[in-house]
Formats: sequence, structure tokens, C-alpha cells
Amino acid sequence: MLKKILSYVGEYKKTAILCPLSILGEVVMEVLIPYVMASIINNGIRKDNVGHVAIMGIIMVVMALVSLAFGALAGRFGAVASVGFAKNLRKALFEKVQAFSFSNVDKFSSASLTTRLTTDVNNVQMAFMMFIRTAVRAPMMLIFALFMAITTNAKLSLVFVVAIPVLAAIIFMIMSKAHPRFKAMLTLYDNMNGRVQENLIGIRTVKAFVREDYEKKRFVESTEAVRAAQVNAEKLVILTMPFMQLCMYASIISILFFGGHIIVDGDMLTGDLTQFITYVTQILMSLMMLSFMLMMFVISRASLQRIYEVLTEEVDIVSPENAITEVKNGSVSFKNVSFSYFKDMNNLALEKINLNIESGETIGVIGGTGSSKTTLVQLIPRLYDATEGQVLVGGRDVREYDIEALRGNVAMVLQKNVLFTGTIKENLKWGNADATDEEIIEACKQACAHDFITSFPNGYNQNLGQGGVNVSGGQKQRLCIARALLKKPKILILDDSTSAVDTATDASIRKAFRENLGDVTTFIIAQRISSVQEADRIIVMDDGKISDIGTHKELLETSEIYREVYDSQQKGGDADAS
Repeated sequence: MLKKILSYVGEYKKTAILCPLSILGEVVMEVLIPYVMASIINNGIRKDNVGHVAIMGIIMVVMALVSLAFGALAGRFGAVASVGFAKNLRKALFEKVQAFSFSNVDKFSSASLTTRLTTDVNNVQMAFMMFIRTAVRAPMMLIFALFMAITTNAKLSLVFVVAIPVLAAIIFMIMSKAHPRFKAMLTLYDNMNGRVQENLIGIRTVKAFVREDYEKKRFVESTEAVRAAQVNAEKLVILTMPFMQLCMYASIISILFFGGHIIVDGDMLTGDLTQFITYVTQILMSLMMLSFMLMMFVISRASLQRIYEVLTEEVDIVSPENAITEVKNGSVSFKNVSFSYFKDMNNLALEKINLNIESGETIGVIGGTGSSKTTLVQLIPRLYDATEGQVLVGGRDVREYDIEALRGNVAMVLQKNVLFTGTIKENLKWGNADATDEEIIEACKQACAHDFITSFPNGYNQNLGQGGVNVSGGQKQRLCIARALLKKPKILILDDSTSAVDTATDASIRKAFRENLGDVTTFIIAQRISSVQEADRIIVMDDGKISDIGTHKELLETSEIYREVYDSQQKGGDADAS
């Protein structure tokens, strides 16, 4: 796992290596300064040698400045390397998510993926910076200071025989118990982000139903759960500092006690004891730094695992080797197709679908809520793969195509219309980045969008808010239809994409399609029979199966479901007219 994630250091390896090298220079200077200080006390102050004090004092100041320079360089190198590593890691995660199929995204949820791209990467970034700085500084300081302490007085060094094992046992115990708590905290963090995301997307609904207080209560509950989990995790980590300080001060007291007796006995000089105490402080501080590094690793370990899960997730829809890159025509066939969102043949969304559609046909799809109308058409561009059976486009199994080539020839206008921040023209060019102004205008005319676009102050250069908040639902649908038409697809799928427009506009759009999309296979999923009654054939879906198929006239005679829907809508229309 670590090897995989650390590979994203990439071009920042040089700075990642220079950081610990700079720290090595800093540590060497810091370890030598107490030795110089002992010489000042023993050979300068004790012997009243002012010249020696001055010379060694200058040397000590120079060493401190050199240490400071190395420390500043290490800080800069560490910051550049860690930020660059985080950038590469986020880029890799984002690219991986972009390759996900719908089922991959469903597995993680968008809120969890957002947390992994932000909070988890930040945790790993902090751990990486601490690692390249502390992983060298602390061990080197520990080794060098321990060597100098033993050289100064081997007997006093026995204090470490007791202190170090005690500290190691405490750190191990805290690490083992803290990890699962931080993992649970991040799961609750996902839930909180999901609630925020859901609330912001549905803010208009919240306000329309005056549910602000209810949503505030739900948010407070989720944040309280995160707070409680974080306190539960961090109350273990914060125990590290008092235990470390207890061991440190106990060691210093022991050294002062035994060292004082050794000085009285004449076996040690005052400067040597001062030097020894400084080394003791450095040793214990290096142990504290190691413990903090290990604690940070515990905190980031859960984040590392969550990031690793995304990076190693097997994308279940990929282009095959020697993939077909040309879609000959818009014919579509379903051969004994069954589909389950859960890969469970006992829980099927579609069951035994057999269907042949010629290129250029217009196919209406109608059925009740939950009848799997959308699921049916999502198999055509491989947004999902059939669990059983084959879906063919242009006479070839969709799994034989290069995914970009297949989806480039299939345009979908989904139930949920999505526009992005930018101008109307920029949004339309999602369909074709190279589209000319004339092509854009023509597509918008076919989608009955040109008139309302030109009514804006800036026309096609009008800025849309995030998600297209400054256009109505019907306008948004027509823009999405125009965007799909600009793609010039062989197959066009309209998933209830005219539900927010009036019947007259719906009829105008269908008329434009008949006149301009003669060779394009068109699927129209709709709730209104008026939207599909002119289709070449109409599919009636019921509980994941094809109940009936035929023309409008044929279905009125043969399909009970279709006739009931038609009659209810006709009565509704009559009631509205009266």
C-alpha cells in the first residue's frame, strides 16, 4: 500500500531527498553544540579563561546559524515535496474516479469520494511531510545524542535502559487502540459530507417546504457524531504528551540526583553534567518526535487505506484489447439481457429482454415508476454492463467497442439535467468542442432553445450559475437536448427530457427531430403518451420486463397497461380543459 501511494511523489523526489539531507546537517550541528558548551564551562569559566570562552562562543554561534540555515532549507524542501505529493495524489484519484463506471461510483458514494479527495489527502500530506522531516531527524538525533551521552558518562546512561522500553510500550498501546477509532471517525465524516452535499443540492426544496430547522437539527446530529468520534480517537493520542513528559522529567531528575553525587565524588565535571543533561533532553525529545510521527501515521493510516481503496478499485467497464473504434450504424439489439445493480440474479432490475431496433427508428419507452426504463437505455452506452446476455450496437457487442468511440456515438439527455459553471456556449460545446456558431444555433433551434437564449443580455455568452441555477427547468432541459444534438450521434437517448416543457414546445421539438434526425436511432423515455405516440414503435415496460411493443394504434388495442395510461391522461386533459 505504501509503495503504491509513495509512487505519486513523482517529480518531487529530489526535494523529498534534499529535505532529510538538510535535516542531517541540522542534527549534526545541534549534537555538537552541547560539546562546545561543555568546553566553555570546563575549560573557560572554571579556569577563568576568557579567551577560550570567546573563541568557543563564536564557534557555537556559527554552529547555531548553520543549524538554522539547514533547518530553513529542510522546511522549504519538506513543504514543496509534501504539497507536490498531495497534488499528484489528488490528480491520480480524480483521474481514477473519472474512469469509474456508474457501479463503481455507487459503491463509494460521491460524498465519500469527496472526503477522500480532500480530508484524506490532507491527512496523508501532513503525514508525508512529518515523515521526510522527522523520520530522519528523530532517529539521527537519538543515535548521535545517545552516543555522545554514553561517551560522556556510561553509568548515567543506564537511565535510558528503563525510560526507553517504558515509552515504547506506551506508544505501542496507544497506536493499536487509536487506529480503529480514527477509521470510524472518517466514516462519520463521509456521512456528514453526504448530508451537506444533499442539503445544498436540494436547498430550494428545503426552503419550499420550510424545513430549515429540521435540516439544521440533522446537520447538528451528524456534526455531533463526528465530534464525539474525534474526541474518542484523540483522547488516546493526547495521552502521549503527559507520558512522554513524565518519563523525560523523571529521567532528568534521576540524572541530576546521581550526577550530583558523581560530581561531589570528583568523577565528573559540571560542564560534562550540563552536556549530559542536554543530550538527555535531545534523546527524549527525539523519542517524543518519533511518537508524534507514529501517532500521525496512525491518524493517516485510515486515510491511506481509503485512498488506496480508490486507487486500486477495479474499474468494471473498460475498453478491450484491439477494441472496435467505429460504430457502423445506430441499430440496437438486446439478446436475452438481464441486469442487476447488485450482481445478484435473484434481484434483477431487467429480466430476459429481447429487442431488435433498426438504425434510424424512433422508439418510445413508457412505463410506471420503477419499471426500469432508464436502466434499459443505460446499457446501450455501457454506463452499466448487462449481468447476463448481450447488448449490440451496429451489430457488435458493446463490450467489443472502445468506450470513448461507443459513447461518442451515443448522446444521452438524462433525467437529471446538469449544466456547469460557464457560458451557455461553453456548456453547449460539451457536445462538440469544435462546433461552429452556426452549428450551435441550428442545434438550439431544433431544441427550441434559440429564442430564449437570444433574449438574455449576453445571448450565447450569458453566464450560467453553478448547475444552471439562473435558467428554468424547461430551459435547462432544452439546453441539454441542444448539447446532445451537437454531438451528431448515431443514437440519441432522451430520458424524460421534455417533462419540464409545455406540450406545444414538446411537439415542436419532436417535429424538429423527425425532420432532421432521419438516420439517428432515437429513444424517447416519457411519462406523457403524447411524447411517444408518433414513434415508430413504443415499448411498454413493467417491473423490469417488456410487457408490450407496437405502434400507438396497436398498443391501444392490445396493451391493457398502455390503454389505462392513455385513458387516464386523456381524462386528465379533459378535466384540465373543463
